[in-house]
Amino acid sequence: MLSKIFSVTTIGLQTLTIEVEVNAAKGEPGIRIVGLPSKAVQESQERVTTALQNCGVRFPAKRIVINLAPADIPKEGPNFDLPIAVGILNSLDIIQIDEDHTPLFIGELSLNGEIRRVKGVLPAVLHAKRHKYTQIVIPQENHKEVEIIDGVHIHPVGHISEIIEHFRNKIALPLLTPKPFTFQVEEKFEVDFADIHGQESAKRALVIAAAGTHNILLNGSPGSGKSMLAKALVSILPPLTQEEAIQVTNIYSITGLAQDGIITKRPFRSPHHTTSQVGLVGGGTKLKPGEISLAHRGVLFLDEFPEFSYTCIESLRQPLEDHQVHISRASGSISYPAHFTLVAAANPCPCGHFLSKTKNCNCSDFQIDRYQKKISGPILDRIDLHISIQEVETSKLIRHIPDENYRSNILRKQIIQARKVQKNRYSETHYLTNGELNSQAVKKFCHFSQDAQHTLEKAMIKLQLSARGYFKVIKVAQTISDLDGSHQIELSHIAEALQYR
Repeated sequence: MLSKIFSVTTIGLQTLTIEVEVNAAKGEPGIRIVGLPSKAVQESQERVTTALQNCGVRFPAKRIVINLAPADIPKEGPNFDLPIAVGILNSLDIIQIDEDHTPLFIGELSLNGEIRRVKGVLPAVLHAKRHKYTQIVIPQENHKEVEIIDGVHIHPVGHISEIIEHFRNKIALPLLTPKPFTFQVEEKFEVDFADIHGQESAKRALVIAAAGTHNILLNGSPGSGKSMLAKALVSILPPLTQEEAIQVTNIYSITGLAQDGIITKRPFRSPHHTTSQVGLVGGGTKLKPGEISLAHRGVLFLDEFPEFSYTCIESLRQPLEDHQVHISRASGSISYPAHFTLVAAANPCPCGHFLSKTKNCNCSDFQIDRYQKKISGPILDRIDLHISIQEVETSKLIRHIPDENYRSNILRKQIIQARKVQKNRYSETHYLTNGELNSQAVKKFCHFSQDAQHTLEKAMIKLQLSARGYFKVIKVAQTISDLDGSHQIELSHIAEALQYR
């Protein structure tokens, strides 16, 4: 008997319906899986047969052929265990499924029949909703990451016996009740802005970066507070919207990192400078997302920026510009979103004391020049805000009194308000913040006073800004204007934006 069951596979973030065709006929007993299965898929025949036998299913002496269609798409992972098991049960007439109303199935089987957690459940559920499937059966352990999705009946199942009983005796499967999306606004953080000693100019720059999703470079001596400032940035970012939370959780789901359910906090990724290019950008034999995609809609903190390999640093060029990364290999090509705020921290020289007012630098001019050239001009041109950080004076360290007006929760409210202004301004476009604008959008939406326009023209000539640098100054000035509640870019906004170049 021929049986057809439907499942889902993910290729990057793209999803594809897979038809699991199972045919049981006379012939040499055994199971054969075709359709470009990986080793993990081929091994599913052992897991499935053992799990079904431990559930009391007796296999007749038949030849079972399982085809995973389309046959030209590679199939990877244990996600097909459950649809294969259901297909075998249906083809052996142990259960009867109406193929016109069959659910999607996804899950891994243990040898005792338990359905285990798998990767990519959220993309699979969204695929079911998008393609008008009314039902999808998933592992019970994955239910948290899809509990805010409505418009499709989601059945979180813990054991294959529940499915057998459902189709044999019409016992209803568990049904997940959708929950409204909620986020928690934290009031306590690892680092609060008010607890940072001094560094007012750097804190101001980080507020601008958070309000407009601008990239920032912190350049200063060791111990001046660069890492602390970067960690404090997370405390002033607005909470994720539902759409952003689904985008982020989608990425974490396919990598198996969404075990705690839907992600409601903006990601903060801080890879070590020894990270490989594949680890940072993504790729490898299975074309997995890298750190820049795991930081999507959050912060990517690259400490000791010049110590990253040249290829790692240069590979950031296209993601910083296009907010996505395209990975092409002989096995295929894929695109991942990479809309992150880059916070790069660097020492000015190998010993780190070139800009110090209290310590002597032992580096030669050649060493300093070579060290600083590790970060190329094109990369620096893509970073909106450049801040030079000095060591905090001893008197400020000893007599530090937290500035209540610079508490993270107060700053976050200002940033949320500035982002609302930007959201309203770009409501008819796909842009959310000023940092995302291209040159055409800058010309359309950013308006100057006459003094601001005149000052920018003179600065363009004097500072020899590139075309990219010119538009980045305007975008930063627009964010400063939004923080001030101004209806146009004024002279003071342009002047402050130019300081960060």
